[in-house]
Amino acid sequence: MLQNMSRDIHNTRQKKKICKGSIEKHQRKYGYIFALPWIIGILLFYAYPLLSSIYYSFTNYNVISKVSWTGLENYEGLLKDPVFWTSITNTIVYALMSVPTSVLMGISLALLLNIPIKAQGIFRTIFFLPTLVPVVATSIIWQWLLNPQFGIVNFVLSKVGIAGPPWLGSPYWSKPSLVLMAQWAIGNMVIIYLAGLQDISQDYYEAADLDGANWFQKAMCITLPLLSPVIFFNMIMSIINTLQVFTLPYTLTYGTGNPANSLMFYSMYLYNNAFAYMKMGYASAMAWILFIIIITITLFVFRSSTKWVFYQDEN
Repeated sequence: MLQNMSRDIHNTRQKKKICKGSIEKHQRKYGYIFALPWIIGILLFYAYPLLSSIYYSFTNYNVISKVSWTGLENYEGLLKDPVFWTSITNTIVYALMSVPTSVLMGISLALLLNIPIKAQGIFRTIFFLPTLVPVVATSIIWQWLLNPQFGIVNFVLSKVGIAGPPWLGSPYWSKPSLVLMAQWAIGNMVIIYLAGLQDISQDYYEAADLDGANWFQKAMCITLPLLSPVIFFNMIMSIINTLQVFTLPYTLTYGTGNPANSLMFYSMYLYNNAFAYMKMGYASAMAWILFIIIITITLFVFRSSTKWVFYQDEN
């Protein structure tokens, strides 16, 4: 009798397992069906272009004529292309100017906007609004503001006895002008810094007050170390975005990179090769070189983060 009961219990468990397995299989099937459009989109619009660009970078491909294999010819041509090196130099110089400036400006604005005053929300909204303006509209506005003859910026400088530079008309001032424009729309970065500041426990500041620390000591010993994970994130995103800068300089110069190719950035030259000169294979090689540059710099920053990024839950 006990054997029969144990056999029945075993059979019941087996049936439950089979039933549960069939239900999970049924649910999994419908899960794949609902995810299928997304999977097709990923394969069609991301995976295929990514993998095909590797192949096209070794070919002479212009969309219209037949693809012909050229091996390393595109990469060898890039090494001999003076505009290619100019675009790399411009991009790196701009990144070295823009990334530290955006980090300092973002932290400074976040600290100011974190001060509990009246109409705090209004001030935060005002600093965030420029990020909602399209980049093309931003370029048009700043072209008027930085006009050397009748621009508002030079007009204000003249009132304090400073002769305004030609800004976008000079190879020496064109990149600083672009950096200035980029700082006008760092509202997203400021919002992230504000979120990081809210996450810092007030207990640290209360303990520092008891020890007699001033605002500078609290900023250097509490705020910045505990805000370092947010700084690290914004820095990585800023590096990636800056090395791919395209829309703003392209709109300002109509793709020419003038004056004197000082605003010919890497992504602009890549775009011109692909869609203006119809050299898709050449552009694909440029894209993979840019990918290697971004990956290398990002990995270097990640390696260095162990020395300056601190977390609140670390012992």
